[in-house]
Amino acid sequence: MPPEDFDPTDDEPEVKDDPDLEMEEFDEPVVDGADGSPTAKAKAARERLEAEADRAVEGFDENVVDLLAWLLDTETRARIYVYLRQHPASTSEEVADGTGLYPSTVREALAELHDEGTVTRGKRESAGAGNNPYEYEAIAPSELVNGVVDQVQNQLNTVFNLDRRLGGADVAGDDSPVTITVEDESQTE
Repeated sequence: MPPEDFDPTDDEPEVKDDPDLEMEEFDEPVVDGADGSPTAKAKAARERLEAEADRAVEGFDENVVDLLAWLLDTETRARIYVYLRQHPASTSEEVADGTGLYPSTVREALAELHDEGTVTRGKRESAGAGNNPYEYEAIAPSELVNGVVDQVQNQLNTVFNLDRRLGGADVAGDDSPVTITVEDESQTE
């Protein structure tokens, strides 16, 4: 829907001044040259956009890590999970290098995550003799969520039935107003 002050018969629509919005003219021919040239301005604008995009992705990643930290108990385990989703078949050393975590911390967390079924592991194939380290892969997010669905569902139902519980009503026959179902998109196709 066009703005109210937009007149399609105007050759040049009116642009309101916005101190936060920097507009640059590109009517001049694009030539390489000293600072201030259209090419330099375009490059600077592209770099600003890329920096903002990177900052937005980092913010999004941090929000994902926060959510996963709630699901997986710690931020360390969440960072390992995210790394393994992005880099399957990684060794504990590769995970430590990629996440910036201490190798001993990564090994301990991977052992716990494996015991819980959050990551799988297998021996790395090697052509030569020697130590074949484990390679780890994280389970799909839908599987991860399925692991906590019952717990979340029970907690939500407890909250929704709080008045009955506080009033001393029999909780054995509690209604369950909340039902959570998780579907994996790849399984529904």
